[in-house]
Amino acid sequence: MDSPAVTALPDLWDRLTGTQPDPGLWVVLATLLAALAVVVPHTVWRLARNAITIAHEGGHGLVALLTGRQLTGIRLHSDTSGLTVSRGKPYGLGMILTAAAGYTAPSLLGLGGAALLAAGRITLLLWVATALLVAMLVMIRNAYGVLTVLLAGGAFLLVSWLAQPQVQAAFAYAVVWFLLFGGVRPPFELQAKRSRGGAGDSDADQLSRLTHVPAGLWLFLFHAVSLCSLIGGGRWLLEGL
Repeated sequence: MDSPAVTALPDLWDRLTGTQPDPGLWVVLATLLAALAVVVPHTVWRLARNAITIAHEGGHGLVALLTGRQLTGIRLHSDTSGLTVSRGKPYGLGMILTAAAGYTAPSLLGLGGAALLAAGRITLLLWVATALLVAMLVMIRNAYGVLTVLLAGGAFLLVSWLAQPQVQAAFAYAVVWFLLFGGVRPPFELQAKRSRGGAGDSDADQLSRLTHVPAGLWLFLFHAVSLCSLIGGGRWLLEGL
C-alpha cells in the first residue's frame, strides 16, 4: 500500500502544474482599480513601495548570481531604499546587467506573472513567487529586510495553501497589476530627483560610468521597459474579457 506522502506527491504536482479557471471580469477590473489605488496616492504608495523595493533588489541579486557574481547580501530599509552587494569584476557585462536589473525587475516580474495568469497558471505563479521570496530571505542582512520579506512570503504561502481558488485568483491578479503599475512610478521618481540634482549615484548613473552611455538614455530604457511591460501585461490580463 502506498504511503499518504507518496500518493500525495502526484496530487501536489498536478496542483502545481495544472491550470485554474479564469476569474470573472469584475475580479480583473476590481484588482486593476485596487492596484491603481495603491500606486497613485502618495501616502499609500510610501508604504506599498516596500514591495517594489523587494522586487528591485531581488532583481539585482538574481542577475548577479546568473552572471556569475558572488552575492554577499541584500538590505531593505524603512525609507523604501535598498542595497544589494555582490563581488566580482567592477566592470564588464555581468556588472552592467546587474545594475540594469533593479528598475526593470518589478515590471518584468509583472509581465512574467501576466503571462502565467493568461495561461491559467495561478497556483504556479503563487508558488514561484513564494520560492523566490524564500531564496531572497537567505541573503537579507538586516532586521527590517527580514521582516518585510517574511511578511510578503507569508502572505503568498497562506494564500497558496489555505485560500479558496477565487481568493487565490484575486490575490494573484492584484499582485501582478501592482507590479505592472508599480514598476512605472520609480523611474519617474528617479527622473524627478535627477532633475533637482539629486540621486547622483543612482543605477542610471552607475550604468553611465560603466558604459559611457549618458544616464538619461539608461533612464529612457527604464521607462521603456516599464511602460511596454504594462501595455503587454495589461493586454494579457484583459485578453478575452
